[in-house]
Amino acid sequence: MVLSAELRTRIHARPYPMGMPIEYARRLTGRERTAEANAHLGYFLAFVAGATNAGGFLAVHQYTSHMTGIASSMADSLALGQRDVVLSGIGGLAFFILGATTSSMLVNYARRRRLSSVYAIPLLMEAALLLCFGVAGARLQQVHALFVPATVMLLCFIMGLQNAVISKVSRSEIRTTHITGTVTDIGIELGRLLYWNHPRVGQPKVWANRARLRLLSALASCFFLGGVAGALGFKHVGFLCTVPLAIALVVLACVPAIDDLLRGFQADRN
Repeated sequence: MVLSAELRTRIHARPYPMGMPIEYARRLTGRERTAEANAHLGYFLAFVAGATNAGGFLAVHQYTSHMTGIASSMADSLALGQRDVVLSGIGGLAFFILGATTSSMLVNYARRRRLSSVYAIPLLMEAALLLCFGVAGARLQQVHALFVPATVMLLCFIMGLQNAVISKVSRSEIRTTHITGTVTDIGIELGRLLYWNHPRVGQPKVWANRARLRLLSALASCFFLGGVAGALGFKHVGFLCTVPLAIALVVLACVPAIDDLLRGFQADRN
């Protein structure tokens, strides 16, 4: 359908007042990206990942945000003949990959249709899954044989979903579900920062990327703070501690989604 210039202007006009919280949420999870928006979204998602990882560990005694530990656990368990742990690890790996695959498909679908919610849709799915986990976790815990593998696979799916989103948003510059690479890069930048450039050596000077160092340090700090918050929340509140995380994700991601819905409604009316 070919739209007139006037109609295109009306569709792309903001459907509600441009208040600061709304504009901030739109920049944070919308299609148009800036380095600042990527960093702020990364901080928030690192906090969510840390909280989910720590809370999940208290629930099932297994970390689900990084696949290195799961792969190592599978190798140890295979050598020791613990087949149930190996099968659980395979399930976790498969669902992490499935989460990343789902995120990639959703992003590509939205990009083809030039939706504002291109990155918001996977985050809304993550919020829905966290909400389901928080509400139904206490009841499912009574069925231990089902609860542990189902929880591991669900949390791995969520982490794969989230990690793929921020990877596509930042072009793989930001990771949020694990900090091994982040801490390694912090060490690299610190090595550059502390390196003494001898004035007599006729070689290019070694300079640290201070902005990247600040970004990486903030991401690692947010992951740690999220872990503390998640552990304390699960200790005192239980599974419902994931509900505030889900609500926060919805608040940030719903603005671009509402933009798309209202633009579609306006286009249908015209």
